[in-house]
Amino acid sequence: MAGYRELLARVRSEIEEISTIEAHERHTAPDAPLFVDVREPDEWEEGHIPGAVYTGRGRLEQRIEGLVPDKARPLVVYCSAGSRSAFAAKALEELGYLDVVNLAAGFSDWKRNGFDVTIPRVLSTEQRARYSRHLLIPEVGEDGQQRLLDARVLLVGAGGLGSPASLYLAAAGVGKLGIVDADVVDESNLQRQIVHATDRLGEPKVLSAKRTVEALNPDVRVVPYQERLTSENVDRILGEGWDVIVDGADNFPTRYLVNDASVWHGIPVVHGSIFRFEGQVTVFAPGKGPCYRCLFPKPPPPELAPSCAEGGVLGVLPGIIGSIQANEALKLILDRGDSLAGRLLLFDALGTTLDEVVVRRDPDCPVCGEHPTITEYIDYVEFCNAVSLN
Repeated sequence: MAGYRELLARVRSEIEEISTIEAHERHTAPDAPLFVDVREPDEWEEGHIPGAVYTGRGRLEQRIEGLVPDKARPLVVYCSAGSRSAFAAKALEELGYLDVVNLAAGFSDWKRNGFDVTIPRVLSTEQRARYSRHLLIPEVGEDGQQRLLDARVLLVGAGGLGSPASLYLAAAGVGKLGIVDADVVDESNLQRQIVHATDRLGEPKVLSAKRTVEALNPDVRVVPYQERLTSENVDRILGEGWDVIVDGADNFPTRYLVNDASVWHGIPVVHGSIFRFEGQVTVFAPGKGPCYRCLFPKPPPPELAPSCAEGGVLGVLPGIIGSIQANEALKLILDRGDSLAGRLLLFDALGTTLDEVVVRRDPDCPVCGEHPTITEYIDYVEFCNAVSLN
């Protein structure tokens, strides 16, 4: 039976290897390959090749297709001295990767040559325990979790949709949540607005939500805006640097205001709406898809725009729609998967059905079209009394 040295020598004869100098030349080229680090976690935390992706050798076969779905992409695999990565390169070839080379002298030689090294931010022991299920997912991992912790999401409304969205975004570790709502907790809210509680009746919703969210996850900082979103304050609030807006408003003036502001600020919006047993979700990504006005250029008459307070809503429905909104926001932050931009998801709670409608960008849209006619905020006076947020 062959020993380790013989097995290593055989594997190295069956794969392609490159020197550290050649690896550095490839790393700095315009069409640089992807570097794959297969060392142990503590080695990665001490430093790695800039731009490399990490997966320990023990879980390479399990994780690599999530990290690198394109099997034609050129890969340079490395470990500390080139031995573990030789076996990793062979395994990748057996998995069908077409262009794999091993860094023969490993990361140690890379450092000896004085080439650039990235010292990563690392999660604390407590964070590793809290987000352990995220760290197991190749599409998230430690880099993705750091991205979530650095993310900033603005929630418009701390009501039916904002409640589940805020909880799941906080649980996921989104580092900064802004919440805009001028309302106070009312007994009629508690059938669906799960971020609030009976002992908080009369308390401002933004403060109630802040208490719940920060108790759930101390990594999250909540910025409360106890005010109704208006044309006077929208630029100030959106100008604070949000990555994503989660729109949980249930009135048309706020929806149009959020839409127009998001287009002009270039911030994607995860839109949700609910009524009785029906809900819908989509993503409005400025420059990449339609906006709200592509669907509805003008608000409907007030008598055709009932709110939840007038028509009712099944308590669990906002939980479903708000959770989907949180999912879309997380995908946008992580830049993973296909967002709902250009697609309107329709959910019927009574029939338990999901349907999807394609939504296209309107070249004649008054806000995001080729020749916009709306260039400043509009206050829809006829809707002034419709300020409920689910």
